[in-house]
Amino acid sequence: MTLEKDNLWYKDAVIYQLHVRTFSDSNADGIGDFAGLTQRLDYLEELGITAIWLLPFYPSPLRDDGYDIADYTSVHASYGSLEDFKTFLAEAHRRGLRIIIEMVLNHTSDQHPWFREARSSRENPRRDWYVWSETDTRYQGVPIVFVDTETSNWAWDPISKSYYWHRFFSHQPDLNFDNPAVFEAVWEVMKFWLNLGVDGFRLDAVAYLVEREGTLCENLPETHAIIRELRKRLDLAYPGAMLLAEANQWPADVRAYFGDGDEFHAAFHFPLMPRMFMAVKLEDRKPIIEILDQTPEIPESCQWFIFLRNHDELTLEMVTDVERDYMYDEYATDKTMRINRGIRRRLAPMMDNDRRQIELLNGLLMSMPGTPIVYYGDEIGMGDNIYLGDRNGVRTPMQWNSALNAGFSLADPERLYAPVISNAVYGYQAVNADSQKRSEHSLLRWMKSLLQVRNAFQVFSRGTIQFLNPSNHRVLAYMRQFGEETVLVVNNLSSSAQAVELDVQRYKGYIPIEMFGRNLFPRFGNSPYLLTLGPYQFYWFQLRRI
Repeated sequence: MTLEKDNLWYKDAVIYQLHVRTFSDSNADGIGDFAGLTQRLDYLEELGITAIWLLPFYPSPLRDDGYDIADYTSVHASYGSLEDFKTFLAEAHRRGLRIIIEMVLNHTSDQHPWFREARSSRENPRRDWYVWSETDTRYQGVPIVFVDTETSNWAWDPISKSYYWHRFFSHQPDLNFDNPAVFEAVWEVMKFWLNLGVDGFRLDAVAYLVEREGTLCENLPETHAIIRELRKRLDLAYPGAMLLAEANQWPADVRAYFGDGDEFHAAFHFPLMPRMFMAVKLEDRKPIIEILDQTPEIPESCQWFIFLRNHDELTLEMVTDVERDYMYDEYATDKTMRINRGIRRRLAPMMDNDRRQIELLNGLLMSMPGTPIVYYGDEIGMGDNIYLGDRNGVRTPMQWNSALNAGFSLADPERLYAPVISNAVYGYQAVNADSQKRSEHSLLRWMKSLLQVRNAFQVFSRGTIQFLNPSNHRVLAYMRQFGEETVLVVNNLSSSAQAVELDVQRYKGYIPIEMFGRNLFPRFGNSPYLLTLGPYQFYWFQLRRI
């Protein structure tokens, strides 16, 4: 299987997000690497995902899990070499899997040679590659991102005796995009990886690229001008490569990052995710419908990327104070589970390991408008370790089998970069890919069948959505439509059985075919269509005129 030439591939993709460090260790040093990841590509191909999003793998002091980059054009020694990356890329492409990598444009590590030069002297040619000030009073009122750890967006540099600007951690100085040399350097970095064959970039923290006095230093017109220039160059030299925006904003604000189809190809839909969890806990469809009603139309070539969980905390920035308190009360009763403005937990523990709820949420993820992202390990229901610092509780080794170290590594357990989960409920003896492959009724086998159905129909990735509004508010029902494909999705958000009457008058005479068993249900007639659903049950129906 080889990659098909399709410049809109990202619209039909199912993304699998992983950290090289967490996935598979080939040399028994306790740290995952590219050689180990390459050996696991068959597993990912069989799962049914079509693209892999890699967290940062660059040389780094790892004070922010690799988002503090010290060299943009190399591989961290723990993960292997550039040759190992090239082998991985070729093997992924051979299986038809595309590769999306991180590009952190906003800041570097303070260990990056650029910053070392910039701070070495005020006369250094690279001095102006970063944002400096004699005082820490410029850009007043700009919010601090990491309120848990930082007290200012300025940090004092004792070497050059001045302040530098950082929107994130103080060891991550912001690049100065008012300097054209910085833009050119960044473009050279992107060309380096594109020439190797990567298929796309997730651009980290894009809202913060430019600073202006009297603003919040977010979403500025100058930032959009930078993105448009990047996109123009990309389309000219590397058609088919994709830019994904990490702009943690409301959908109406993120809309600007698509431009007229001339900025980002795709962007995360952050506010949808907490509302899927809220809807299930409240047993009410309202949070989901409300946020999608507030989501603006985007250009035809663009796409939202959606997810349930990822490597960061479940962010609660895009909710009201009341909603945030509710989410904390329901999903993070232990204060240890909270960080910044969010919840640092995996999907299965958040659902109390209730298989029905886990399936429902994945069903929602795969049938909502957009490109879905599966976080590594969630396909087998992995647990988390809330007692590990920062956000590392959801970044523990992948659980492959019940052997030593969950089959992740042959190293002594003490050498692992993080301990494997070993408790009675989520421990690797109970939860691992190997045993789930062998069980017909496992979550892994169920996820494979879900992805198989999703990948067979473009209606899920490209279709319109129209909500039905039955009187039973515990049922979320919607029509997805694309070309000749029409699908009815019905979800019971409740912990008890529900009956629902659906107004499908428009589709009178159609027969609904249940898409997982291919069973025919009674034909739609003149009357409202009556369905009963078990607790957290959902149906996908393909509508056919037979």
